[in-house]
Amino acid sequence: MDNPLIRLAAHAASWRDRPLPEDVAHHARRALIDWFAALLPGVSQPPASLMARVLADQRGNGRAICYVDGQAGGLRHAALLNATASHTVEFDDIYRDAGYHPGCPTIPAALAAAQAQASDMDLLLRAITAGYEVGCRIGLAVQPSHYRCWHTTGTVGTFGAAAAVGVVLGLDETRMAHALATAATMAGGLQQAFRGEGMSKPLHPGHAAEAGALAALAASAGVTGALDVLHGPVGFAAATSEDAGKWDKALASLDDHIAITSMTFKNHGCCGHIFAGLDGLAAMQAQHGFGAGDVAAIHLGGYSATKDVCDRPEVATEQQARFSAQYCLGALLVLGGVRIAAFTPESLADPRIRAVMPKVTVSLDPALAADYPARRAANLEVRLTDGRVLRHHQPTRKGDPDAPLSDAELAAKFRELAEPVIGTSAAAELLDLLRQGTALPGAIP
Repeated sequence: MDNPLIRLAAHAASWRDRPLPEDVAHHARRALIDWFAALLPGVSQPPASLMARVLADQRGNGRAICYVDGQAGGLRHAALLNATASHTVEFDDIYRDAGYHPGCPTIPAALAAAQAQASDMDLLLRAITAGYEVGCRIGLAVQPSHYRCWHTTGTVGTFGAAAAVGVVLGLDETRMAHALATAATMAGGLQQAFRGEGMSKPLHPGHAAEAGALAALAASAGVTGALDVLHGPVGFAAATSEDAGKWDKALASLDDHIAITSMTFKNHGCCGHIFAGLDGLAAMQAQHGFGAGDVAAIHLGGYSATKDVCDRPEVATEQQARFSAQYCLGALLVLGGVRIAAFTPESLADPRIRAVMPKVTVSLDPALAADYPARRAANLEVRLTDGRVLRHHQPTRKGDPDAPLSDAELAAKFRELAEPVIGTSAAAELLDLLRQGTALPGAIP
């Protein structure tokens, strides 16, 4: 077997100078728009807001913008805090086949590096594309078994950040390989961190962005890593998945299919493993015209992560609610959507949502589990108080590559999330820059 790290490093390094197809650049801009949409609501929330205060004296000098407090500083400082903020409200993108959120570790590292180097939009888009290529493909190699214990965004995200920063720094394929090798041994992020209480989950991409940047900077200075660390007998894949990695699958079509062209952009502000259930319930409502008060029981059949991660009959905190199928299905029925407003203190205490939750049950559907992670489907059964029993199969999720958000829908999502934070005028200016500008985004008024 060819060394997968060497192949990925050469592929990543090539994005510095290779032709950037117009459609790939367009998809990279969409990813950048979506990342800012996820970032801005999180900049004033913990843990990023708490981290910004405690790390203020470690900002350092530099031109990288920390959007959490609006100040310029060092690359790693900005990457850490911006990545953390962008994973807080659970609106960040997904690479479905790897069960991975590539934007929140990759884009803040790439952007901070590009700002630090006074680069332009073209190089930023190339760096983002390269980072997505590396992270998404390593994710393919270790899934689905990796997700039993590991949070892919924290682990695989470290590679994506390293590759992206490496492109900005101009690493050749040899130094890029050493950047990825060093990133491997700093990758981390445990599932238990978000199955229980606490604020650790958004720190996973924060750490990945900072550690990936550190690995690239180290490689640029000549620091070397173990080049067999991905596929070796005690390497990354062996330690975090059921075998030494599905590298043939991960490296297939390396120059023909670009990962960033197949992203899922979230249409709900919660865990993506609930999305098919939400889309299916909304479709049933539209067809049959029932409301929360008409529902006697809802059963959601899903794939493994729907049951394992999102079957939470009781919730007390915002994070728990974002990972509760019971809460989110109730919020959809009561509020008409699962957006930012669904997780305010008022909504968390809403007796109408709480009344729906005990009526919702979740189970593992073996047929749907067999298709995971390449397909994310749901089977729903809704029993109404008038005795009717309704059934629906939801084959995919709105926002997935086979049912994508249009450019207009993505822009509407951006405005919805950005305008309450930075105002209508600033949001319009930023959106225009992200859509067609040649300069980098900088500080936001």
